[in-house]
Amino acid sequence: MHRLRCRLDQKVTDVSGGYLDKARPRLSDSVASLVARGHHRLVALSLALNGQHAMSAIPDVMALEQQRHPTLMYDYGRPLGPDPRVLSLLAERLADAAADIPRLRLVASHGSHIDEPAQTTPSETAIVLVGDGSTDPAANAEVHRVSRLFWETHAYDYMTVETAFVSLTPPGVAGGLERCRRLGARRVIVLPYLLFSGGQLERVWAQALAYAAGHPEMDIRSADVIGDCEALADVVIDRYEEALATAAL
Repeated sequence: MHRLRCRLDQKVTDVSGGYLDKARPRLSDSVASLVARGHHRLVALSLALNGQHAMSAIPDVMALEQQRHPTLMYDYGRPLGPDPRVLSLLAERLADAAADIPRLRLVASHGSHIDEPAQTTPSETAIVLVGDGSTDPAANAEVHRVSRLFWETHAYDYMTVETAFVSLTPPGVAGGLERCRRLGARRVIVLPYLLFSGGQLERVWAQALAYAAGHPEMDIRSADVIGDCEALADVVIDRYEEALATAAL
């Protein structure tokens, strides 16, 4: 929110945010605060990667807010989804996780050097892209679509990009890792399809660590989330401006 406020300050745009559940401030509190400050036309933009969830949840919430505030008008911004810039950010997180940690050169007791283990190539490395997971088949199918898009646009030299979910639907993280093992991967990088750190990321890491403990022969790594950055703000602002342009037609 702070990054967006700074970026949109010259456009006299008031930026606020709220949560549907599990955290505060609630979306209803944020809307009430905006209306109290004299705003009666809003752009509702879901800061979520899964467009199916956003399209089903946000309209119901905003319709209720319109009942509470009869003067309120609102437009929707498109979900972030697999925007090319989002996929590029995922590729950056993948590259960070795939980078080989500099090794200390091994020296035997008699002074001669010991050969270092051969480095793992991308063709021997698999990726497990992990989404939230949903009871909605369409939402889960969208994550599978993102995996395929990511493989073809940013990870074509890797062995495979498998799909897994944190909860609610199979396969879990362990299931995705097991499939990579059976395909012969020497290294697997778990790539969270998540915007921010939190409970979901901790569950991804915990599941990956649990599997790795039982398979010490595999190099299993976990990438970081997309996180707060200028490139993500670019996508959000484009969605906002797109909604304004559509409303003006």
